Amino acid sequence: MEITNTLGRRKTSVARIYVTPGTGKITVNDRTAQEYFSSDILDIIIKQPLTKIDAVNKFDINANVTGGGVAGQAEAIRLAIARAMVKIDPEKRVEIKKEGFLTRDPRMVERKKYGRRKARRRFQFSKR
Repeated sequence: MEITNTLGRRKTSVARIYVTPGTGKITVNDRTAQEYFSSDILDIIIKQPLTKIDAVNKFDINANVTGGGVAGQAEAIRLAIARAMVKIDPEKRVEIKKEGFLTRDPRMVERKKYGRRKARRRFQFSKR
């Protein structure tokens, strides 16, 4: 039994997934994906790499996700699944990469600076 583990990140979310051959069961933090992500759209986002290469019912995925919100967590899982599928079958890389599932989205919240109200917003100027 081959177990593949991969890491995916998005914003401040970090997803560690473990892929095993199976029936298509996806578990996120010891709950089913439908249970963890209440929105159907987020569940679809997770399965995008699998549907692209017709492997929805071929692998069981166990994901541990920390940080961020549910949308960032879903996209982190998607990246991790895409990386795992490429690791399992390198020939599928072209299909997955063309859809943009292997691209790490680097956008994060800019930190707050001192002397400012937010990252770039200044305090209101008063002439008098």
